[in-house]
Amino acid sequence: MSMNHNHPYHLVDYSPWPLTSSLGSLTMVTGLVKWFHNFDTNLLMLGYVIILLSMYQWWRDIYRESTFQGNHTLLVSKGLRWGMILFIISEVFFFISFFWAFFHSSLSPNIEIGAMWPPANIMPFNPFQIPLLNTIILITSGMTVTWAHHALMENNYTQTSQSLFITIILGIYFSILQAYEYIEASFTIADSVYGSTFFMATGFHGLHVIIGTTFLFICFLRHLNNHFSMSHHFGFEAAAWYWHFVDVVWLFLYISIYWWGN
Repeated sequence: MSMNHNHPYHLVDYSPWPLTSSLGSLTMVTGLVKWFHNFDTNLLMLGYVIILLSMYQWWRDIYRESTFQGNHTLLVSKGLRWGMILFIISEVFFFISFFWAFFHSSLSPNIEIGAMWPPANIMPFNPFQIPLLNTIILITSGMTVTWAHHALMENNYTQTSQSLFITIILGIYFSILQAYEYIEASFTIADSVYGSTFFMATGFHGLHVIIGTTFLFICFLRHLNNHFSMSHHFGFEAAAWYWHFVDVVWLFLYISIYWWGN
């Protein structure tokens, strides 16, 4: 797009990626239904491929606009910041719904589950084993991503690379431990309201950890390619905000579901 205009706003070019992302999402959800009923994952995999390709192309266009074309002026960056803040607020309310379901069921358990919490025959996890280790991992990752942010603001290339890499490794480690926890679980998502609320809340949080780790990994690659400077790095800043949000949600999950709900 030509920059010959007399305003600081960014009028984006026509892009096919919102359409392809929507088609990929439709294909993926349809594939999920087909997987649940027919145990066929072909359509699901196709949906994943479409979404991944759309993500790659769309993100490529965005960092090209910001880094090489100079379209992300101070006013545009301010708008992007507010957009990210509103997105995180929407995510907060998304998780509030899961906590609401958990506390509604646990504070007044009905007769169908034995009028007790956890329900009869449910063996919950020991909060002082893997859940506590995962808490330490995420708190540590919050410290390392803050370290990366401050190093970037001080134009310290090496420390930014090191701390960002450590954060990504901690995120991957968390996901591996949570997958192991799910494999070893003595109950499933079909085991009363306890299983439903537990796996929905922790499962969606785990999905957010994977998304956040991917977000930080993209920022790591961009940093290695010198896309960020001490005054122009909103892409990384947004990833750091998202990661801190994931950390805080986990603390509430650990305290309420793993410790108090036990």
